Amino acid sequence: MKNKTALVIGCNGQDGSLICKSLLDKSYKVIGISRSGVDKTENLKSLNIDKDVIKEKSDICDFKKMSKHIELYTPDEIYNLAAQSSVGKSFAYPKETIEGIINGTINLLEISRITNFQGRIFFAGSSEIFGNTEVGADINYRQQPINPYAIGKQTSFNLVKLYRETYNLKCVTGILFNHESNLRQDTFVSKKIINSAKKIAKGEISKIKLGNINVIRDWGWAPEYVEAIQLITNAQKLQDHVICTGEANTLERFIEIVFQCCGLNWREHVEIDHELFRENEIQKSFGNPKQIFNQLGWKASTKLKEVVEKMLNY
Repeated sequence: MKNKTALVIGCNGQDGSLICKSLLDKSYKVIGISRSGVDKTENLKSLNIDKDVIKEKSDICDFKKMSKHIELYTPDEIYNLAAQSSVGKSFAYPKETIEGIINGTINLLEISRITNFQGRIFFAGSSEIFGNTEVGADINYRQQPINPYAIGKQTSFNLVKLYRETYNLKCVTGILFNHESNLRQDTFVSKKIINSAKKIAKGEISKIKLGNINVIRDWGWAPEYVEAIQLITNAQKLQDHVICTGEANTLERFIEIVFQCCGLNWREHVEIDHELFRENEIQKSFGNPKQIFNQLGWKASTKLKEVVEKMLNY
């Protein structure tokens, strides 16, 4: 029996590089697609898999190029983890953000429909589509996106469902709540807090400026989430799932744990800067993991304190 082939779009990002490693560990042949090609492979290098991934430079919005890659490699599985993923940036560049997400999704779906692609296709969704959640959101929770990134992801979610039900494509969306790792970009608040606390502990800086620390989020460990992604993609019954821990914590609690681990009192080092508050900020966002556990047996074992410890000890 020959080894399976997987095509990972957005292979240089946090999730893309982590899923490349997971697939390689399972003896897959892995083709990594990214707009930067071999120019920005820091994450792959840090995982010691840079030489093991076959890298192709391409844009998911380029119909012809993506068609050629799929025709050439005939993958068993495709993982779409591409697109700009910063909510803050989506307010600055709404047109580019929404077009990038939607065009990438419809391109991949149309290529698969036209070529009668028989493999499995995973699309990364986002908890941002739910907006504020009063209870843990499951897959049927009402959707109220309040930023450009979320609107793009909501449309992508609906397109994937349409193509699965109308054209019988083997495509699914995993709606991911916040998930962290050592590979998270420095522009994300979680990494900003981690990096700043380390510098404060070393005496390099004394303060960090943050926005609204009362927001509530559901934080998980990204290396676990990429395993859930593969379970969803290869499940006997193809359906969309929410990937989360089910635990709701404030950003203040995240900060407190980080500084405690560094032997510091966060209140002495954190300044609240109202310039960093977002006008359209989700105040509370957490998920309900029951469906994915009941149907696929997956649950998050790494909760917030351990997530922070792992990031600090990297």
